[in-house]
Amino acid sequence: MDLRHVTTARLDLDAVVPADLDEHFVLMSDPGTWAHLPSGRHVKPERTAEGIAHSQRHWARGGLGYWTARLRSDADVPGLRPGQVVGTGGCAVREGMSWWNLYYRFTPPAWGRGLAAELVTAALDAAHAVAPDRPVVAYLLEHNAESRGRAERAGLSLLWRGPDAGNPDPNAVRLVYADRPLDHGLLERVTALP
Repeated sequence: MDLRHVTTARLDLDAVVPADLDEHFVLMSDPGTWAHLPSGRHVKPERTAEGIAHSQRHWARGGLGYWTARLRSDADVPGLRPGQVVGTGGCAVREGMSWWNLYYRFTPPAWGRGLAAELVTAALDAAHAVAPDRPVVAYLLEHNAESRGRAERAGLSLLWRGPDAGNPDPNAVRLVYADRPLDHGLLERVTALP
């Protein structure tokens, strides 16, 4: 199975590549996309290019990484164009990690339409196929109710709630979800990430 190219009911999921830069910068520079973490917004294409390079290393290192999510040409979703980049995400083993990091970010017009659910389901299936013994972890901000709900609906369980390391907002609260219990040492490493 070529996990660099996966199709869901309404999405084409393709491994992120440098040719995606312009479309990814539109997504990652949209203030609405970063409503729950304004400091994460990309203001220069170079930052987006760095993210794409990281994603390519994920694919090379772990056999899985983040996808560009495009609406399929035969998908009819009001307000979105067939072929449009509507999000990014997937599961990746980031440098120094021993777990799958589940990540998903969609443009606001795609919210509430089940598109993130399609990507998350594909990501979990792919991670479990590539390395089923490696836990899948999602860490997110507590006030991001949509992301929290998506993690819960995907079957992940809340394992930890506490301060969000490295967040410029000292009142930010991080939640850690996973597809299985995590040992104490692994949970400590996840919660210490900025």
